[in-house]
Amino acid sequence: MTTQGDGEHLPEFREMGIAAIRLLQGVLDSEDAPSWDILLANESELTDFFARIGLVLVIDRSEGLALLRQLGDDERTGGYERLPRLFRRTPLGYEATLLCVLLRDEYRRFEDEDLDNERCVVELDILFDAWKSFFPLEQDEVQLRKRLCSTLRRLEELKFLKKFQAEPEAWEVRKLLKARLPIEELENLRDRLLTREQ
Repeated sequence: MTTQGDGEHLPEFREMGIAAIRLLQGVLDSEDAPSWDILLANESELTDFFARIGLVLVIDRSEGLALLRQLGDDERTGGYERLPRLFRRTPLGYEATLLCVLLRDEYRRFEDEDLDNERCVVELDILFDAWKSFFPLEQDEVQLRKRLCSTLRRLEELKFLKKFQAEPEAWEVRKLLKARLPIEELENLRDRLLTREQ
C-alpha cells in the first residue's frame, strides 16, 4: 500500500510553501531574504491561500515585515464564521500592556527623532523611570524592577524585544511591535492605562 509518507502522492513542490510556513511560524522579516523574495513573488496566491482559512496576509514593504492577521468578528461572514480560529487571543494583562505602550512610544520617538541609528534601543534604567510612574509611590522599587524585568522577558518570548547589551542593560525594540500595535491602537491603550491610573 502506497502512502503519502513515501512522497509519491504529494503534489508538485512549490516554493511558496516556504514563505507560507515562515508566516505560520510568526513574522517574516525581509532580513530572511530568500523567504521574503518568495513571498513577494507569490503574494497574490498566498493572499488567496490564507484567505480560504480565515487569515489576512499583511505585508509592510516599508518596514520589511509580513505577518498573518485573523479575520475580525465583523469580517467573518459568508460562511467564514464557521472556521475555527487558528490563533488564540491571549490577553497580555496590565503590566505587559503597559510595557508595550511604553516601548511603542520609544519606537515612535526613534522614528521621528533618531536619524543616526538603525535600531531602536532603550536602556533599562530609562525604561524603569517611565514604568514606575504608573505605580503608587509607596511601591518597593526593587520589586517593581523585578516585575519590569519579568515582563521584558515575556515580551522577548513574543519577539517584540531582543536583548541588545548586558552593561548597561539595554533592549532593542523590534519592528514587530510596531506592526502589532499601530498608532491608533497605541492611543487607545494609553487612554485606558491613564484612566486606570487615575
